Amino acid sequence: MAIVRSSALLLLAAFLTILHHATSAPPAAATSAPSSDTASFLRCLTVHLPPQVLYTSTSPSYTSVLESSIKNLLFVSPATPTPLAIITATNASHVQATVRCGALHGVRVRPRSGGHDYEGLSYRSLTTARPFAVVDLAALRTVRVDAGRRKAWVGSGATLGELYYAIANHSKRLGFPGGLGPTVGLGGHLSGGGFGLLLRKHGLAADHVVDAVMVDAKGRLLDRDAMGEDVFWAIRGGGGGSFGVVLYWKLRLVRVPATVTVFTVHRARNNQSATALLAKWQRVAPKLPRDVFLRVVLQSQDAQFQSLYLGKRTGLVSTMARRFPELGVRAQDCIQMTWIESVLYFAFYGTGEPMELLLDRGTKPERYFKAKSDYVSEPIPSHVWESVWSWLLVDGAGLLILDPYGGRMGRVAPSATPFPHRQELYNLQYYGFWFENGTEVSEKHMGWIRGLHLEMEPYVSKNPRGAYVNYRDLDLGVNGGDGVSGYEKARVWGEMYFKANFERLAAVKAMVGPHDFFRNEQSIPPLPSSRKGVS
Repeated sequence: MAIVRSSALLLLAAFLTILHHATSAPPAAATSAPSSDTASFLRCLTVHLPPQVLYTSTSPSYTSVLESSIKNLLFVSPATPTPLAIITATNASHVQATVRCGALHGVRVRPRSGGHDYEGLSYRSLTTARPFAVVDLAALRTVRVDAGRRKAWVGSGATLGELYYAIANHSKRLGFPGGLGPTVGLGGHLSGGGFGLLLRKHGLAADHVVDAVMVDAKGRLLDRDAMGEDVFWAIRGGGGGSFGVVLYWKLRLVRVPATVTVFTVHRARNNQSATALLAKWQRVAPKLPRDVFLRVVLQSQDAQFQSLYLGKRTGLVSTMARRFPELGVRAQDCIQMTWIESVLYFAFYGTGEPMELLLDRGTKPERYFKAKSDYVSEPIPSHVWESVWSWLLVDGAGLLILDPYGGRMGRVAPSATPFPHRQELYNLQYYGFWFENGTEVSEKHMGWIRGLHLEMEPYVSKNPRGAYVNYRDLDLGVNGGDGVSGYEKARVWGEMYFKANFERLAAVKAMVGPHDFFRNEQSIPPLPSSRKGVS
């Protein structure tokens, strides 16, 4: 196996013991894109991988392995194109061998860390025309915390819950600014930027990545020094599955106070003036002190205001009384706790849950869902919110989640990482979910989310209308074709996720993956040579 050695890689090899040498290595990856030869690909895997990590459609456990981290029932059906093989890698050499065999025989490889990809692109395809394999990283979930240096090496297969649990076991005064969902895979989360309740204080999760180890399209193992700063920039927010398979991330942890405070208050549409509160929230929440995060969840005719404050109750109560008195937050609404207890509070909707719940990776999917996203640049008028309440009354309605930005987010340049939406007021997520199978019920819920998203178009960001890549949405467009035409087609969705950063991402892809080996329906395409240097 080709290993590009540097001090960071050598340290990681000793620290995490990930660089196991294969007994024999497949030939070097092809220098041009070959046509697919699935039989030869599978023989190559059989030769170069231990049998216990290789699952094909004839393997008795294939279905259970495939579904082990699928989170959306929409993609559990006989009609869903599934991988030719699943490789449950337990060390770096398994990933290297899979990539080399795939590149040699024309079978693309998709990495899967937690399976939360909203469109399932880490484990499914929209077509059977081009076979693909999945490298499942769930076994690469080691978390090694160095509390003294405020650093952690974490495998891409670790969940956010596993990361938070490990941090709390080492220190009550350290945390990490990741998302709320404890079953979300770290690899995908960081690849899209990643944000959570600490974003106004500390920015994106990806802002705190200081090194990484990845397998590139040639099967080489690269750290930050070896991959170069352009690739390191791209993997911290450019979306998963485009530039390589990131195995491990080195994170900078953040300090948290001994005591934080939370509250959840409900305000109804009619008798508690939720519309007026929403109108005020848009102006207040992005400008609150950085220690205060105040989000809103809208469902049915209820506005649920949720807050995390990095300090004691008295500070939160006084801040809300001064900056947002209309919300009517009282001392008895506020609960003091540790940071890790707040993680449990928001993940499991209450207090008193054991920390070990964070280690539950989940089992089979329990619901069907569809999500979309927007960014809001200017406050939305009150009459629009009145219309939104009507949408939330219809049969098939889901919910809306409003996450405010500002604070640290607004102080980082949009080009510092691929995530460009740092100057927006807030992120708006549309989330539809249901539990019944069938075309009619699916179309009802899909119709709700697509209809509301269309109605909101005049009131959200423009030129282009923004979207968050970790709330992936194939309605925005999919890849098709190669060269200039393929690039122009990808620009439609790519600039919604990445704005002006999309072209730089495509230029990085052309540099490290000109044959587009790591490709899916919304992966970054290589920048065509005819466009290089064109503004």
